[in-house]
Amino acid sequence: MTASRTTEPDTRPAATRAPDQVAVTVAALRAGHRRRNRRLTVVSAVLVALLVALFAASVLLGGVGRVATADILPAAFGLRTGLADYMIFQTRMPRALAALLSGALFGLSGALYQRLIRNPLATPDIVGISAGAGAGAVTVLLFAPALPYGAPIAAIVGSFALVGLVHLLSWRGGVDTYRLVLVGIGLSGICVAYTNYLFTVADQHSIAVALRWLVGSVNDVTWEGVTTLAVAVVGCGVCAALLSPSLRAMTLGDSLATGLGARVSWARVGCLLLGAAAAALATSIVGPIGFVSLISGPIAARLVGADRSVALSALVGAVVVLAADVLARNAPLISPVPTGVLTALLGAPYFVWLLLRRGQKATT
Repeated sequence: MTASRTTEPDTRPAATRAPDQVAVTVAALRAGHRRRNRRLTVVSAVLVALLVALFAASVLLGGVGRVATADILPAAFGLRTGLADYMIFQTRMPRALAALLSGALFGLSGALYQRLIRNPLATPDIVGISAGAGAGAVTVLLFAPALPYGAPIAAIVGSFALVGLVHLLSWRGGVDTYRLVLVGIGLSGICVAYTNYLFTVADQHSIAVALRWLVGSVNDVTWEGVTTLAVAVVGCGVCAALLSPSLRAMTLGDSLATGLGARVSWARVGCLLLGAAAAALATSIVGPIGFVSLISGPIAARLVGADRSVALSALVGAVVVLAADVLARNAPLISPVPTGVLTALLGAPYFVWLLLRRGQKATT
């Protein structure tokens, strides 16, 4: 017979059984958190420095040689008159600020939609929201150009109408992201057809203004437009900060997010409306500068990780639009061209690559 052996349970405290295991795990988590914080700080500082350099280049490059060097900085704050005031404060400063602020709005709106729908293709300019904003703004620009704040209001109405219609048509017991993208592209085509129809019944001067706007450019932005963009950036930034905890919790799944106290339904609606409003306000001032919302989020996610990329996407979008505008005015052989032309040249190949990549994943 084989003698049976009994194993006595180990009743020692966990700290006695494995004195270093908990401490090592906690230390590793804290070290990882510190590394991520340092990376976020460094990346943010680099982007801010790049923004400052691009902003200075936007104001100073091309045509300011006739302004005395001592007058440039005071003129940037409106403290000079004559040529310095016209070239720096009335022309260059609004353009540079509009590029920076509109890029931040486009980047934020794209990141919100990509995080919420969990699809890199689901951005306002792809799912038709920017086209809806453009259709509303062009209607006002062609037939009621003197209406105070008419274009921003019409752009918001058009974008909200499109976001509601897109989600209604793509709902099948839930939002199917692939159907959402296809429906958005289809409705975007309808908005383009509507806009083209408006051109057939409008006068030539209004058509020329609207066509320049549709290409996407910060060339003719005034201080009134800059004020609208600045208020939009502050308001959307505050709302995004309030929604950020719920948005991070939703990455774990709706059920777990609800268990953690997140109001998932309200957060989803808030993100949809916030992303639509940010894209609409930017579009109403500078036109539909394409693909900025598509590329800003993935770049930010590569730099600092997906869970911290929403706020950084605004900085990336600002850098993209400001850099595109500097190149559009100063690059050899191609300048001057509208800003939207360069962003389209960068974003369109990326969009095709995303479609091909998703198609390859679907077949494997």
